[in-house]
Amino acid sequence: MPPAGPAAPTEDPAVPSPRAVPEDAPPDWPALVAGVLEDPSRLRLVVQPIVDVARAVVAGYEVLSRFEQPAGVAQPLTPDLWFAAADRLGRGAELEALVVERALALRADLPDNCFLTVNVSPHLLGEPVLTDLLLGAGDLSPLVLELTEHTAVADLTPVVALCGRLADRGALVALDDAGSGYSGLQQLTTVRPHLVKLDRALVAGIHLDEAKLALAEMLGELAGRLDAWLLAEGVETWEEMDAFLRLGAPLAQGYLLARPSPRFEPLDAAVAARLRSAAARVSFVEDVASLVEPVRCEDPTTGEPLLLEAGEVGIRLDAEAHPAALLLPLRREGESGHRTARVSLRARPSDGVVELARRAVARPEATRFDPVVVVDDIGRAVGVVRAERVVARLVALLEGAGGR
Repeated sequence: MPPAGPAAPTEDPAVPSPRAVPEDAPPDWPALVAGVLEDPSRLRLVVQPIVDVARAVVAGYEVLSRFEQPAGVAQPLTPDLWFAAADRLGRGAELEALVVERALALRADLPDNCFLTVNVSPHLLGEPVLTDLLLGAGDLSPLVLELTEHTAVADLTPVVALCGRLADRGALVALDDAGSGYSGLQQLTTVRPHLVKLDRALVAGIHLDEAKLALAEMLGELAGRLDAWLLAEGVETWEEMDAFLRLGAPLAQGYLLARPSPRFEPLDAAVAARLRSAAARVSFVEDVASLVEPVRCEDPTTGEPLLLEAGEVGIRLDAEAHPAALLLPLRREGESGHRTARVSLRARPSDGVVELARRAVARPEATRFDPVVVVDDIGRAVGVVRAERVVARLVALLEGAGGR
């Protein structure tokens, strides 16, 4: 998606420019782009909630840009036109850097346990004005860089390398418009994002289209294999929302749930109540929280190894208290001791059990039945879920639904 979507219908009308221009004049893009860069007050930021559908609460916000509509220009100049024009003029990185800089400042008012996504173009991410801004900003959490692409990038290797450096500073990466084409799938497997946003064209009317449902399910499984969250963007009807609840998608965004606002607003109480009711009606959706097994964690600051009992599972933490590795019993029966294994899958307590099962079995064979590490909204370990508990719960759900 472009660095911002179309202006929300509820937004105040743009303030006309005081310059005298003929009626219905074509946009003077060089002057318009230069004007915004020289006077950033001509650019406003709004935020749209991203909802944790299982808990019916806001999990994060997306930063969207709003520009003044120039006087005398009849054609609505939507944000995507502004960013495309700036890119053509060689000033795209400057305009995106302006948005990113202001988004970084918004974190001071961000509600607890929420992330903030901001759009960046991969072909511009390596430009010094953007790179220097991000690398010089210190701790980037809980920022999510949403990679949009309307210009082909022949080699994503530098982008992936830079995203790795930014991840070391706390930033996460989202990939926009998944499912929009082969190039999008290539980016998905190359970039390996933390968040995968479904293309709006795939979301619209999904409850009426079996092909769309199948593609969304496939992308959900692929996201699970990459240990990424799936986000349904552009949800506008309850029928679409019900479809994604049945698929087990953990996150959703759209006018149905909340419109863009100048402030960080919570989810409307009536919308939250209806979302909880809709989730309760959907078969085979139950929280992972009921399966979580608390485990002991090895603290890297002490320098002392964690001594585990036979059959016990542990978690090794990194310097930020995030799960770095699993401590698992040795594979052969009768052997004492433990082995270290990488964390192959993370989940949240609010995730659905069926969605967790899909993601778990999508892992490589060597790690397919390793415990899943459960983390809170800021990545701290809550516990683990063992594969046998997931299977037992799926059987119980199937029997409860009348299946045999």
